[in-house]
Amino acid sequence: MSVPKELYNVKFVEYNESLKILYLVDDNFKSICDEYCKSKLKAEKFKRKFEKNFKHKLEYENLSKELEEEILIYLIRKG
Repeated sequence: MSVPKELYNVKFVEYNESLKILYLVDDNFKSICDEYCKSKLKAEKFKRKFEKNFKHKLEYENLSKELEEEILIYLIRKG
C-alpha cells in the first residue's frame, strides 16, 4: 500500500516522513487522508467541468452575437 500522490503537496512537505509512516500504521489517519484525497480529486473534476462548460458558454455567446448581427442585416435588407 502506497501513499496517494495527492498527499505529496506543499502544505505537507515538511511532514512527508511522518505522513508516510502514519498513513501506513494508523487507520484513523489513513481514513482522514483517503477522504482528503477523494475531495481533492472531486474538486479537480468539477474544476475541469466548470472550465469546459465556461468555454462552451463563451462559444455560444459569441455565436449568438454573430447570429444577432446576421438577423439585423437580414431585417434591414428585407425590411
